[in-house]
Amino acid sequence: MKPFYGINLLITLFLFLTAQVNGQQKVTSPNMNNENAKLKTGAFSVGSKTLHDFTVKDINGKSFDLASLKGKKVLVVNVASKCGLTPQYEDLQTLYERYGDRNFVVIGFPANNFKGQEPGTNKEIKEFCTANYGVTFPMMDKISVKGDDQAPLYKWLTHKTENGVIDQEVTWNFQKYLVDEQGRLVDVVLPQESPLSDKIVQWITSN
Repeated sequence: MKPFYGINLLITLFLFLTAQVNGQQKVTSPNMNNENAKLKTGAFSVGSKTLHDFTVKDINGKSFDLASLKGKKVLVVNVASKCGLTPQYEDLQTLYERYGDRNFVVIGFPANNFKGQEPGTNKEIKEFCTANYGVTFPMMDKISVKGDDQAPLYKWLTHKTENGVIDQEVTWNFQKYLVDEQGRLVDVVLPQESPLSDKIVQWITSN
């Protein structure tokens, strides 16, 4: 009889341990599945909008859907015609010509937020940058890049709650925002740094 009871005891112990293991799997597996689902759907990413969610007007007053820039790296710059940094127009054009065939584009947004250094109309701005710097990269409608009347695009560019990356207000004319092929903000380059700086060039040419 004792061997019989011994076998029963071993069977009972085996069943108990099996039930414990299964119970643990039932507790942990849903969490693991949730984590995997989050990774697959990108639920960990912060900031729901991208550059491609915005539509603006170009300097001729026509609608410009920024989703048309999908697959390109984009340098977004607020520009001005009467600023000490205005000669950066030339470097921006050089950058555009040199790397435009690498799925890269510059877009300029005229703004009069700093000491009235962009007082002109869209027509005057277009004539100025074309005549003086041969600008051919896309120029947009004159907007406000800070303050109560800040354009929605610049609200996204300057607030981490919007872009998920960084809080960085526009400090002066010719501040540069770097946006990747998926429309996500990558970094900011302050106004005094040249458009041809190593940081910007390496970003454009990196895979």
